[in-house]
Order: sequence, then structure tokens, then C-alpha cells
Amino acid sequence: MRAARLIKMVLLLQSRPSMTAGELARELDVSERTITRDAQALSEAGVPVYADRGRTGGYRLVGGYRTRLTGLARGEAEALFLSGVPGALREMGLDDVSSAARLKVSAALLPSLRDASDSAAQRFHLDAPGWYHEPRTPELLPLVAEAVWSDRLLRACYPRRGTEAERELAPYGLVLKAGVWYLCAGVEEALRVYRIDRFTSAEILQERFVRDESFDLPAFWEERSTEFARSLLRTEVLLRLSPDGVRRLPHVTDRLAARDAIGAAGAPDEAGLLTVVLPVESMDVAYGQLLALGPEAEVLEPAPLRDRFRATAERLRGLYG
Repeated sequence: MRAARLIKMVLLLQSRPSMTAGELARELDVSERTITRDAQALSEAGVPVYADRGRTGGYRLVGGYRTRLTGLARGEAEALFLSGVPGALREMGLDDVSSAARLKVSAALLPSLRDASDSAAQRFHLDAPGWYHEPRTPELLPLVAEAVWSDRLLRACYPRRGTEAERELAPYGLVLKAGVWYLCAGVEEALRVYRIDRFTSAEILQERFVRDESFDLPAFWEERSTEFARSLLRTEVLLRLSPDGVRRLPHVTDRLAARDAIGAAGAPDEAGLLTVVLPVESMDVAYGQLLALGPEAEVLEPAPLRDRFRATAERLRGLYG
């Protein structure tokens, strides 16, 4: 445990000019006193860790010290090769540089670990697109990706309300969701999300933008995708669910909406049935989703949806006797 922490500490110091004891303690999830002891242990082991004293001081490596990747275990090496997504890299036009980087990492590994790339590829494959959807790479994706990597402004055109809009975007990051590529970009002092396959044209500008270092792409995407999913839920249905219906509801409707509806419901009645108010996208969507629950869910309101289920039940009775 300590050996792994010491190696990580060296790699952290190798990647930055210097780090304070507090920064190292947060990265390694230990106390500052432990950092002091670890730095002393590294120094005694011949690693040139130097401590700058004072309020603005910290730890740094001196003498251009570099460590090779000979300390990787097999599991760590295989996880390293899993960190890339070959299909996505290829679509962004980064296949060549990715291959070169993988070769360099392989060359730096111990001979006994150089099959880690093949070992990982044989055990894990990411197929991003959803079922029954033909994956299609946007023609402008490599150009947009280049703008993202170089922090250069992007001028993009896309259809909007019957016309074509043109925007100057600060391209912060790319997201691949269920086979669809999205661009998270700054525009007019706001951050927005654009589907790249809807761009009709794009041009990389010479001007660079100043990236907000506090921007967290995964957190931003999670927040926006949750907001988008909730924005689709424009109406509500009143349901009575059996215990099995309660268990299965998150699997047939929006997961978060189902969880919140169940959490906000009161206690089950004497028969063990739970009454919930479920947000849904539309009555047609609700019909298709709730039909999968069969007799484990009873629609109480609205009346037109309840009548639709009653008619369906009568048709089923006619088919199956």
C-alpha cells in the first residue's frame, strides 16, 4: 500500500513543477504528516525530493529526475491500455498519434508486461452506439476535435427554426453518448451543448480562447444531460403499483423520475400497493412504457390513458380467452 503511494507521489511531482504538502495529501488521501514521512523515505531511497520551506513552499524533484514505467503491475498496465477508446480516437482523427503513444508506452514497459495491450484488447471492447442504431461519424468531427485540442475558436453553422444560425464557439470538450457526438462549448458567456452531426459547416479560427480551468467536463455533462432528460417530462400520470411494479418501474421509464416518484410516495396500502405520481414525456410514451409492466401497474389518472389500457386489456382477453 505504501509502496504504491510512494510511486504515485513521485509521478505527481514528476508531472508538475512543485506541489504543496496539502495538495499532495489531497491527491493521495493521507495527512500532511504522512506526506512529510513519505518525502523523507523517498529521499533516503535516492529519489531527489527537495522541500522548499515557507508559506509558498512545497515539494519538487531536482536534477531532472525521471522515473520509467518499470514499476507497473500487470493489472495496472492492462488498465492503462483500456483508457483509450480506439473507435472514438479513430473517428476524431487521432488514430495515428494514439498508435504511436501506445507503442512508446509498450517500449517503456518491462518485457514481461509488453503483451498487456493484446491482453486488454482480448478482454474488453467498447461498443458505444445503442442497439438498432446505425453508427454514423459526423464528417466535421475531426475538424471540431482539432479545435478542442488546440483551444481555438470555432465558427459553426447549424439549422435553427427554419433558418441557418452561425455561432462563434469556444470548444471545451467532446462527449460520445450512445453513438452520438456532442460538443460542449462556450458561446455568449454561457456553456451549451451541440450535436455535431447537425453542423452544416465549421471553420477553425486563428484566435485562441482562454479555457476556464475550473471547467469539469464529466460534471457539466451529467448536469446538462439530467436537465435535458427532466425537461422532456412534461406531464404526469397517477399509478398504483404492486411490489414487483415498484421494483421494475425504473427499468421501463426514466430512472431518476421513477426513483423520485417512489421516494415521494407515501406508505403502501393494506394490500401492499403503492400510489405514485410519475412524470412522463407524453401519454403515448407513457402507454408504451407502462404496458411493459402488465398487471403490476394500474393507471388511475388521467382518464384517457386509463381508458386506453382498459381497451388494450379487453383486446388481450379476446386474443387469449
